[in-house]
Amino acid sequence: MTPSVPDILVGNFLCMAEPGPPEQQGEFMAGKVAVVALLSLLAAQEAERGAAARVTENAAIREILAEAAADYGLEGSWPADPVELTIGALDRVNAALRLALIGLHEAVEARGDEARHTRVLRLYAQMAEWRRLDLPPLPGR
Repeated sequence: MTPSVPDILVGNFLCMAEPGPPEQQGEFMAGKVAVVALLSLLAAQEAERGAAARVTENAAIREILAEAAADYGLEGSWPADPVELTIGALDRVNAALRLALIGLHEAVEARGDEARHTRVLRLYAQMAEWRRLDLPPLPGR
């Protein structure tokens, strides 16, 4: 399961809403606050860039599927991005597109189509870059 931004933020809230018992103070509490802060930072990045990353990724997957449709007998009717551009709605479309891409990748590997295999691998690398979240530098470094 990949938690959504709302899941992470609700978890952060629940984690910090009530103080823990005395035995959870001190270093434990400092660690807890640091984890919540890091999750909040990553969630903020995802909230800022997540929809754009998914729209870009969905378009790129559609493009590679369309280019391969005739050669691989693909259906060709992949879902369009939703009117409501929420992360959840975009993720539902993305899941369907990724399944189609995985199917294409399996067929490409089975056929030994090196050019298209390289193209799919490049797309995977681009997808990872589009979804990259940046960790802050470590304190004192």
